Amino acid sequence: MRALVIEDYGPLREAVSTALRGAGFAVDASGDGREGDWFADGGTHDIVVLDLGLPGMDGLELLRRLRARGSQAHVLIVTARDQVEDRCAGLDAGADDYLVKPFAVPELLARVRALLRRAYQRKDPVLRIRDLEIDTARRLARRAGRDLDLTPREFALLQFLALRAGETVPREDIRAHLYDFRSDNGSNVIDVYIGYLRRKIDGDGQERLLHTRRGHGWILGDAP
Repeated sequence: MRALVIEDYGPLREAVSTALRGAGFAVDASGDGREGDWFADGGTHDIVVLDLGLPGMDGLELLRRLRARGSQAHVLIVTARDQVEDRCAGLDAGADDYLVKPFAVPELLARVRALLRRAYQRKDPVLRIRDLEIDTARRLARRAGRDLDLTPREFALLQFLALRAGETVPREDIRAHLYDFRSDNGSNVIDVYIGYLRRKIDGDGQERLLHTRRGHGWILGDAP
């Protein structure tokens, strides 16, 4: 999953970005409204964490531009503006949720997970594909009752494929949603991680769940 953090206070921006990376997100970050708008326009972000009092461009203006361009990213406003009219203005401009500073990072992460489930029309934090379970809140995965030892990048890939279970997920979608602007996402990196993931979820002679459609992408679920 990919997130964009636009927050002008450096320590908070770094704390939120670090927490999101720890939760498996690829993260782009900016402390300026205009640069944040550039990031938003040039990337495919699942979640945008947006401050309102930004230099360069006000957060509400950035949000209006985001929606005018047709972006479907889920936006969580984080701001010290705590009046009812401020919350209404943010939500009416196209935000999906609103969190008043100061806040606890675990609450922010819980709200981000809820928005992500909403984006993919899921209610249950546990994704199930036959005997494979992915607990998106606890960041645990198991197959047939056996815990899978996944790296953060492998878990992020598995979660993304599980959210689109039964669909063919193209390489470009994986690159757009799982890598930030600074990442090494060369042509074979995705194949390498698919290989790692396949060995962990389809090993020990189990029925295969991760399938390749050559020239098209990958499917998690029943064989095409």
